[in-house]
Amino acid sequence: MNRITPLVFMIILGVAAVSACQTAPAAPPKPVAGFVTDMQAFNAFIATRPTAEQFHAAYPDVLLVTPDMMTTREIRQNNSRYFPKLDAENRIVGGQFQ
Repeated sequence: MNRITPLVFMIILGVAAVSACQTAPAAPPKPVAGFVTDMQAFNAFIATRPTAEQFHAAYPDVLLVTPDMMTTREIRQNNSRYFPKLDAENRIVGGQFQ
């Protein structure tokens, strides 16, 4: 029993350390002024499954058109209006510019 106790303790510490690394909040991204021009950086940001508030903080000049908003359907070529796809937790998991 005495030999197993330190081993169990080390396993518990290891699991706690890994869990803490996975749940640590990421630093908020630096706001991008203007419309989206760097699609690679934008797609990497969307891959983090941001909330609408995080999207607005990162891209304050881009209109995020949520399902409860009424808009016109004109085509914009400057990546200034984003229609997101939301998951069950209302996190952005994809979408398109229009």
